[in-house]
Amino acid sequence: MIHETSVIYPDAKIGCNVEIGPMTIIYNNVVIEDNCKIGGHCELGIESSISNGSPLYISSGSHIRSGSVFYEGSKFGKNLVTGHKVTVRENVIAGDGLQLGTYTDIQGNNIFGEYVKMHSNVHVGQGCEIEDFVWLFPYVLIVNDPHPPSNIELFTKIEKFSVIGARALLMPGTIIQHDSLVAAQSVVSGTVKSGELVAGSPAKFICKTALIPLKDGSKKAAYPWRRHFHNGYPDDIINKWVEEFK
Repeated sequence: MIHETSVIYPDAKIGCNVEIGPMTIIYNNVVIEDNCKIGGHCELGIESSISNGSPLYISSGSHIRSGSVFYEGSKFGKNLVTGHKVTVRENVIAGDGLQLGTYTDIQGNNIFGEYVKMHSNVHVGQGCEIEDFVWLFPYVLIVNDPHPPSNIELFTKIEKFSVIGARALLMPGTIIQHDSLVAAQSVVSGTVKSGELVAGSPAKFICKTALIPLKDGSKKAAYPWRRHFHNGYPDDIINKWVEEFK
């Protein structure tokens, strides 16, 4: 299941039932666990002077699509899924179920929790912490330099279950507390409090997310979203949410 045109360096560690597409390069400092699928024209384990020699570790059940580039020094939990032409720099730690959309760019030194989902063209600057079950919709931009160009970095944190709408810009040092919603095209700085909707440029408090109705005629609350949206999550997690909102 390894294409004849791919290049696998001799010290790379490849598990069982791994599929590797045409023209893909797997460098020495890479570990790929069982049942992974790597598309064509990928580069995995590019050497980095700031990775401290740590390997690129891809856990079981992952699917990296064509044209993607991963540097060494990062570790991903089970069932990583990418779109096409994703770039991930060094020193990223991620839990299970990470989703990286097409053309997403992860600049490194980031921490991602369980089941973080990013759509296409997301840019995550260095030093971000993104907790479990966060959604980042297309073209979200997270930056960390308050005085570009400078050597100063202010890091962003997004807490669990928060949703960042399309084309939102999170400025350096932004904190998004849990269960919050950032509207599309907003520019956010400072702290967004738990369970709040913010919108605009600069973003301002609009209302509590619990007051937003589903647009399906039911008049039920749209948030917390896990009350009604379960697509793509394991049964044990869904069952926990069902019990939580009985």
